[in-house]
Amino acid sequence: MYFTDREDPMALHDLDSGNDPLLSTQYNSYITRSYDYVLVADKVEDNEDQTFKKQEAFINELKRKNMKVTSVEHVGKVFFGVCAPEEVFAKYKYLLKVSDGCNWSGEQNSCLVQNVPFSTRIRIVHFVLRNTFIVSGEDLEDLLKKGVFESIFCLHEKKEQKKLRKKWASWFAVLTLFKQPVTDVKDYFGEKVALYYLWLGWYTRMLIPAALIGVVVFLYGVAFFNTSPLIKEVCDSNILMCPRCDKKCSVWNLSETCTYAKVSQLFDNEGTVAFAMFMAIWATLFLELWKRHRALYVSKWNVFDWCEEEEELILEIVNDPQCKPKVYRHSYFRSILVLLLVTLVLVVILGLTNALVICRVLAAILFSDSEWHFLSHHATTLAMLFGAVLHYITMQVMTRVNRIVALKLCEIEKTRSFAATEKSFTVKMFTFQFFTLFSSLFYVAFFLGRINGYPGKYARIAGYWRLEECHPSGCLTDLFTQMAVILLLKQTINNILEFTVPWLKLCFKRTKAKTIRRKCGDCYKKACREEGGKSDPCDLCKLRNWLDNYDLSDVNAFSLFNEFLEMVLQFSFTTIFVAAFPLAPLLALINNIFEIRLDAIKMVNLERRLVPKKTNDIGVWTRILEAVGVMAVIANGLVIGVSSDFIPRLVYRYYYGPCANGTTTNLDCMTGYINDTLATAYMSSTNVREDFKDNVAEYGLNFTQCSYKDYRNNEDQSLTSQFWLILAMRFAFVLLFEHVVVLCKFIAAWFIPDHPIRVKNVRLEDKLRRLKSELQDMSAMYDSRSTEV
Repeated sequence: MYFTDREDPMALHDLDSGNDPLLSTQYNSYITRSYDYVLVADKVEDNEDQTFKKQEAFINELKRKNMKVTSVEHVGKVFFGVCAPEEVFAKYKYLLKVSDGCNWSGEQNSCLVQNVPFSTRIRIVHFVLRNTFIVSGEDLEDLLKKGVFESIFCLHEKKEQKKLRKKWASWFAVLTLFKQPVTDVKDYFGEKVALYYLWLGWYTRMLIPAALIGVVVFLYGVAFFNTSPLIKEVCDSNILMCPRCDKKCSVWNLSETCTYAKVSQLFDNEGTVAFAMFMAIWATLFLELWKRHRALYVSKWNVFDWCEEEEELILEIVNDPQCKPKVYRHSYFRSILVLLLVTLVLVVILGLTNALVICRVLAAILFSDSEWHFLSHHATTLAMLFGAVLHYITMQVMTRVNRIVALKLCEIEKTRSFAATEKSFTVKMFTFQFFTLFSSLFYVAFFLGRINGYPGKYARIAGYWRLEECHPSGCLTDLFTQMAVILLLKQTINNILEFTVPWLKLCFKRTKAKTIRRKCGDCYKKACREEGGKSDPCDLCKLRNWLDNYDLSDVNAFSLFNEFLEMVLQFSFTTIFVAAFPLAPLLALINNIFEIRLDAIKMVNLERRLVPKKTNDIGVWTRILEAVGVMAVIANGLVIGVSSDFIPRLVYRYYYGPCANGTTTNLDCMTGYINDTLATAYMSSTNVREDFKDNVAEYGLNFTQCSYKDYRNNEDQSLTSQFWLILAMRFAFVLLFEHVVVLCKFIAAWFIPDHPIRVKNVRLEDKLRRLKSELQDMSAMYDSRSTEV
């Protein structure tokens, strides 16, 4: 291993004064013990090579901006340490002083700090690096894509990193789950990362009551597991049911599905309705209380009125005093084109959902034809599980496709700033992911078993394959199974991969470099050992620190976005179809307890340091969460009203059952309900006989009639008046449910102010103090003029 400078040592290690200083030379100094960024490139021996010339041109542009650049070579790589002069930060501080977003606070205004925090330094230098162009017009992003530079990263601060590792990024911190050191996280990673963990901690805390009530609803179903008359009626039944498929499916007795009926009762009961209403209101309470919780911290951090676009303008001026503003633009042509392309992507995603439906149908047929008795006997259930796993695989593939498409659409839009690009990308990516994840669930919830037809007139794909049917006990269990498989697989596998992949990569890199690093020896320079030393560390210490950071997993501008997207999609799973899966909040709570710790350990120990960003909110995610809350009301109302048997049971209890019209009876009011939901198909009908001819020919079945779940007349199979009454009651319930819950949501949102009173009072006092100070300064100025006269 050897160290060298690629240019004259004095020109490279010392300050290049440049021709265009940003401020006066009194600020022309560096923080000697720290480097803001490190650029890594492959070593090029030929000085006439275009890659070498572009590297040299970019380094010269940095030095022209008074950046200090130190180069160290190591095993075919060149590491460029970049350190910015104080003049850059002095100008940044001055522009913040006159910024509208920072002048409201009083004496403790964080915008007027004497020393710029290292996290802020990183953000400023990152902007300067990303907006430095060489003569050919290429910027750092272009050079990275073309391989001129391999990577760029900012350095972890060992002292702060160790403190976070002890207080936060360890498994022992699980014991203090709701006491995250978010202020320390803010100081190290910036407000944006801190607000993510603040939101995630608040979301996890709010999941506790939802999980408890979900468990109570589940236990309510367990309490009536063996005593429900509906279950007894299924288990003791001798009703002969029609074959479920065209081949190798014989008639079967309803009592064979006794276990399935018991499972259905766990999730399709009266408690589910109340729980769905609670979760819809819970989503509103969560968001309103989150706004208050956020306000306390952003007020404490003095970023209440922070404007991201205004800071971008400040950074542009700091980078280039002669810059011109990026003006707002709007193109109807581009907007229409993006809208059409988004629609096309959604159509493709819905087409994949239809393909999944066909795969489930074909899987059920193949399983039924299997010689293995277990497969043929449980063909429908196994096909449903197969569809859920296939859906999960599709999700993983489409996640990568959706990301590429969303980025391309953002490029077409040509947004003005990175903040606008991030917002546009977030909306598109979430929309694509939402349709990818939930389109199959919407099919199971609202279409499965409702468009398959009936004996003698079955709906078939391409005229050959029968569509799937619901179980006589209802379709809600199918939805529950689908959600359970996807949620468990998604959360478990994603968490394992998110943590183990960076950890294994780090172990592999450090094991590979271990032998080489041992040859480096140790540094005994006193200045390097002293933490408060003022001299520049030696090349050996620089390289050791740079290599430690270089080995970590790379991050990008959307690394935090990935974490947000995962959690917001989980929030969608937890609220939208909670009527079918009351245990979803419990699974989410357990997952989040580990998620916070995994993300923290990964961010502090396994990944390169994220570029700290200042903000005062979670951005467009708030609007997305509000939209999910509205969809939760609609979806849960439809699940209860359309998918579950809650309404048919009510209608039977009060209109058709033994207790109808207020008559008293010794029988349970739901006695006979299962039989009432079944219609009869007679083999004497030509169409019915045609549908079942293959099964009759194969098994030699000798039956004159069979039953199926529907409200149809036994003679001509026309819909009965009971069907239309239930249909009307279903729609009436959906309307009533949605209006009542939406009204409760509005009342909750109105009742809970977004900002706590103490925050408003503190800001009021700060404004008053600032105005009084300005008035005193003005009065002093006039008094001095009067004295002079």
